[in-house]
Amino acid sequence: MRLWSRRVAAARTAAIAVALGAGLVGSPVTAPGAAAETFAVRGATVHPVSSLAIDNGTVLVKDGRIVSVGEAGSVSVPSGAEVIDGTGLHLWPGLIDAMSRLGLMEIGSVLGTRDHTELGDMNPNARAEVALNASSSHLGVTRSNGILLAASVPYGRLVPGTSAAIALEGWTWEELVRLAPLGLNIEWPDMPAGRPKDDPKDKKDDDKPTWEDKVVALDEMIAEAVAYGEAIAEDPASRGRDVRWEALQTVISGETPVWIHATSIPQIRAALDWTARHGLRMVLVDGTSATCGDAWQLAAELKARGIPVIVKTTRRPARNYEPYDTPYRAPARLAEAGLPLAFGSWTSAHARRLPQEAARAVAYGLPRADAERALTLGAAEIFGIDDRYGSLEAGKSATMILVRGDLLETRMNVEAAWIDGAALDLD
Repeated sequence: MRLWSRRVAAARTAAIAVALGAGLVGSPVTAPGAAAETFAVRGATVHPVSSLAIDNGTVLVKDGRIVSVGEAGSVSVPSGAEVIDGTGLHLWPGLIDAMSRLGLMEIGSVLGTRDHTELGDMNPNARAEVALNASSSHLGVTRSNGILLAASVPYGRLVPGTSAAIALEGWTWEELVRLAPLGLNIEWPDMPAGRPKDDPKDKKDDDKPTWEDKVVALDEMIAEAVAYGEAIAEDPASRGRDVRWEALQTVISGETPVWIHATSIPQIRAALDWTARHGLRMVLVDGTSATCGDAWQLAAELKARGIPVIVKTTRRPARNYEPYDTPYRAPARLAEAGLPLAFGSWTSAHARRLPQEAARAVAYGLPRADAERALTLGAAEIFGIDDRYGSLEAGKSATMILVRGDLLETRMNVEAAWIDGAALDLD
């Protein structure tokens, strides 16, 4: 948030304090950016996501973590705790954008505000988190619509680097980050669809690497990283430090998944084969910001491997002859196959529209409960942070939003929000 905004927020908080002292405000208010030691939201419809909604529920929070969730009469609120009246409102976990450029791109036409791509095709050591712009205007706009967590993902090269799971509030990149590395990103090379390997249409430039050349380069990258890890384990002094191969050690061990960005059936199948051959965990980022991917056509194969899929609905079909609603129906087809699912915005400027990505899928067949889960707990599970975020449960972070109206409607309004128990300024 910009310094000016913080000063305005501070002035507003001071005004509220004066009003409270004069008896002009009827209920206590937590200052934006401050974490009340203990507070409760009472009377709202509570949506834990991990279980059924609770009408007239109460969520008790202490020191940034949820202590208790239940019906209003079943949760004991300590004396002196701040009580926030949620009557007529809905309490949800903070929404999660599973595929964004938040913090990495501000204005597309201004080079100095774009920090999503490094030089060269192979950059496994490039870390999105250290490039984050904590002062990005997009962070405040996005969290005002309920998106409190996101994957900040680099792009533009064969291996653009690792992504980071971030919270959308903080002064520095260290304060934003919740998990890094989140995943190693690989933009799978374009592959011919249904043409012979020696088709002249695929040889426009003899000096340009073919898709086979790029896959070989990926194989060599993994082989180098394995050899590096073995050499270091045997004798740490045997080799000088190489940050490229060092960054891949958690990928090889399976701790960090590979996020494969792929669109067509040949690409997805090749990526499935490649990750299986190297024993790597895989998350499929389906399609591009503008084009629907073919994951829905390979749902059974993806299910057999248990591959999570990140999707978007606001884009065109992959082929001119496909129905216009193919992108809208794809999430329902993936969910029907039982695949772990999350929604992404693929952007920074329009990340605030994330709920509408899910709403469109619901209108075209995705069960509402599946959409709500994909926006929250499903994304947290794919990230590997579901022990802290994604649902309203005792012991988890009090990262949540208090909403007026339907979560999936454009008229929805976020009345209050907290990250790790700290109230946010939504103006």
